[in-house]
Amino acid sequence: MEIKKVGVIGAGVMGHGIVQVCAQVAKTEVILRDVSEELVQRGLEDIRRFLQGTVDRGRITKEEAEEVLSRIKITTRLEDVKDADLIIEAIPEDMDLKKGSFAELEDICGKDTIFATNTSMLSITEMASVTKRADRFAGMHWFNPPQLMRLIEVVSGSETSSDTANTLMDFAVRLGKTPITVKDSPGFVVNRILQPWYNEAFSMIDENITTPEDIDAAYRAFGFRMGPCQQRDLVGHDTGLAVTSKLYEEFGDTRFRPPMVIRKLVRAGRLGRKSGKGFYDYDETAGYQR
Repeated sequence: MEIKKVGVIGAGVMGHGIVQVCAQVAKTEVILRDVSEELVQRGLEDIRRFLQGTVDRGRITKEEAEEVLSRIKITTRLEDVKDADLIIEAIPEDMDLKKGSFAELEDICGKDTIFATNTSMLSITEMASVTKRADRFAGMHWFNPPQLMRLIEVVSGSETSSDTANTLMDFAVRLGKTPITVKDSPGFVVNRILQPWYNEAFSMIDENITTPEDIDAAYRAFGFRMGPCQQRDLVGHDTGLAVTSKLYEEFGDTRFRPPMVIRKLVRAGRLGRKSGKGFYDYDETAGYQR
C-alpha cells in the first residue's frame, strides 16, 4: 500500500514533529488534528519555528520551507482525517484515552486505513482490540525529536498482518528513518534497554556517589552525544517515570524500579526542557546551565 495522505492525532512535541517529517521528507499531504484550535495552532507554529531555524542554517530555502507548510492542514475535527491512508496517534500515554480515540476513528475511517500508535510501551494488541482492523493496526514508535532521531520501532500486535508491518517499514525508509521490527512487549526494544541504563545513573545520584554533571561528562568523554541526565531532561521526566513505572509493574524487576530523584523532580514540576527545569535549568539561548 502506498501512503499518500497521513493523519496525525495530537499536536504536541511528538505529533507536530511527525507531521513535519511526513510533509518535508516523504512529501505527503498531512492533516494535524487536536482537540482545540489553540493546540493545533501551537503545533503549526512550532513547525514553522523549526523550519525557520533550518532555513537560517542554510539547509533549506525559504521557498522549500513554504512548500512543506503548504502540505500541512490543521483541524479540530476528527472527521477530517477520514480519507487518510495512515493514521498516526501521538496523544498522551494513557491506555483509556488511546483506546477511546481509536474507537472513534474506527467509525470514521475507511476499511483500508492503517492505524498506528506512537506509544513508547503500551500494548498494541490491547489498543487494537477496540477496532475491527487488528490486522491493519501496529505501533510506530518515533523518538524525540522526530525531526532528528533516525530510529522508528515498528511494533506488531498479535494480529498485525505482515503487509501492514511491511508498509510501515517501507514508509519509515521513505521518511529517511531506520526502522526495526518488534513484537508487542512492554517497553519494546529501546525502552527495555534504556531504562536500566537510566536508572543505574540516577541511583548513583540518590546514593550521593556523584553528580548529574559528572555522570553526563563521563558519558560525553566516552563519545556519547549527551549523558543520561541531559537525555532524560530532553525526553521529559514525567514520560520517563511513566515508562519505567510501567516496566516495573509488568516485570517486577528491580532494574526498572524508579529512582527517588526522578520522583522528586516530577513532584517539583522539574520535567526537563519542556518545563524549563530538570536536572538542569534551561533557557532558549543558553541551553542548560548548572
